[in-house]
Amino acid sequence: MRRLPLALLSCATLLLAEAGAAAAANTAAPAARQVLYGDLHIHTALSADAFSTGTRTLPDDAYRYARGEAIAHAAGFTVQLKRPLDFAAVTEHSEYLGSMREFLNPASPLSQHPLAKLFASPDPADAFKALMQISDDASHDGSLDELLDLPEVNMAAWREVIAAAERHNEPGRFTTLIGYEWTSTPDEINLHRNVIFRGSAVPPKPFSRIDSDKPEDLWRFLDEQRAQGIEGMAIPHNSNASDGMMWARTDSAGRPVDAAWARQRSRNEPIAEIVQIKGQSEAHPLLSTEDEFANYEMWTTRMSGAKIPRASKPEGSYARDALKTGLELGASLGVNPYDFGMIGSSDTHNSAPPIEEDNYHGKLTQLDGTAAMRAGRIARSAEARAAGRETAYSAAGLAAVWADANTREAIYDALRRKETFATSGTRISLRFFGGWDFAPALVQAPDFVAQAYASGVPMGSQLPAPAARGAPRFAVLATKDPDGANLDRVQIVKGWLDVDGTAREKIFDVAWAGERAIDAASGKLPAVGTTVDVKTATYRNTIGAAELAAVWQDPEFQPQARAFYYVRVLEIPTPRWSTYDAVKLGTAAQEPAAIQERAWSSPIWFAPAAATPGS
Repeated sequence: MRRLPLALLSCATLLLAEAGAAAAANTAAPAARQVLYGDLHIHTALSADAFSTGTRTLPDDAYRYARGEAIAHAAGFTVQLKRPLDFAAVTEHSEYLGSMREFLNPASPLSQHPLAKLFASPDPADAFKALMQISDDASHDGSLDELLDLPEVNMAAWREVIAAAERHNEPGRFTTLIGYEWTSTPDEINLHRNVIFRGSAVPPKPFSRIDSDKPEDLWRFLDEQRAQGIEGMAIPHNSNASDGMMWARTDSAGRPVDAAWARQRSRNEPIAEIVQIKGQSEAHPLLSTEDEFANYEMWTTRMSGAKIPRASKPEGSYARDALKTGLELGASLGVNPYDFGMIGSSDTHNSAPPIEEDNYHGKLTQLDGTAAMRAGRIARSAEARAAGRETAYSAAGLAAVWADANTREAIYDALRRKETFATSGTRISLRFFGGWDFAPALVQAPDFVAQAYASGVPMGSQLPAPAARGAPRFAVLATKDPDGANLDRVQIVKGWLDVDGTAREKIFDVAWAGERAIDAASGKLPAVGTTVDVKTATYRNTIGAAELAAVWQDPEFQPQARAFYYVRVLEIPTPRWSTYDAVKLGTAAQEPAAIQERAWSSPIWFAPAAATPGS
């Protein structure tokens, strides 16, 4: 595969020092868009579960950490990112927002509640027992809602979230977005959404599971806010733990979805978070049986604290499956409800996203904050260990956007148009365009990006109807993380509707490092190899490539078939965080000892000319 000079891979960037420059930036040429990396899923002590696991840091601390500063960890050390983020959002659970602090407030009636003794215990496992009681209640009868839904406390905490975001927002340098997490968990099924707003105009009160645990009501709330000039969106996450309900074919009442439902969902949920600390939600080996890389950082159970966690049904729980379902629903309804783009984020509960494999510090503060805790060297309750499942957690992930500027408006607009991609925590740079007449050497042109925008569409878009007969072409350019591992390969994942209306999928290797060739018998590209030394938790960049690029034309294109295409980029193998832990502790590394970090683009869709526009 042809490799490009690094000079051709850099895009013009815009550095805006003033918030007022945002409007001007939005009129800039698309080719000048810059890639920005951030986290839209961060919890601090204001979230009930974070406080209950020992977190005492607050939104100000989270933003300082995201900006690259060191902050205190409750396990007795400081944590700091090796590289700061470009943007972040503290997204506290809207349910019981700030309420847990009241258990330790002598002036509060909650300090006299039996749960207060558990929260006051010096043993972190006791506080976790209290959390499990509260979480189980929220998943079933909600009998504690009246006790913990404290309007004055909750509103004060919401104002605290907003104020911290306003203090740390610095357009052109570091952007904060205001948001929260809506936490619906019926029967331990994850239907959570992060709600993100475009600017400083936000609702006076978050819409919570206590208001309604139905996604349709959350979308209605967002529509109502939009009519009042408050623009926001919902971002589903951890669909892998949704037991098939996140991307189902029925609504919350069990009725088949209709066109109105599809339009409302598509309008309010333009993107999905497909990778975070609780695993990836891209693909499942049982659904994508020909995908040799589907078995990556799997989390396959519901959000349960039970000693034996309950399994989550794969169908309806993974993004690729949902994209295929969207094609089928688009054909029958005229509207595709699952035309979402992709991002990653962390879901950290210690204010500090643990996204770096060699700098991992867990998620649950005093339950998994050290290598010894994660390995079970420090005794905790059986409930805490079962619910924590520390070794299953991932050091992930990041949201990447191609934005006109590092401002709230520009980042939100990038999310809205789905010009986004997800990473497992690495900072791969990824370009993906679709068109009908891309030249085979397009990616080698000095003005590649400008040409691609002019004659095609970027990730997150619908391909226009072809001007003439032929198959679409896709231009891909992937660049390694400057401080990370080389690249193994670039793949294009295709989904389409067969002649019988059934959705199919296929993966194409389109660019790769080295002199490998696709095996004629198996159709597979041989593995890139590995340089990982498990005993020392090290690797060498002596294999792989710094950049990979290709212009690929679909050899199996069917002009009457609805389809989507997205890119998956894999790095060469590197040590997993658990392997770094094993070296620290002098123990054997658990499997997998090495992983292939990756990035996933938002899709590009195709619909036949006769299809309903936007379907």
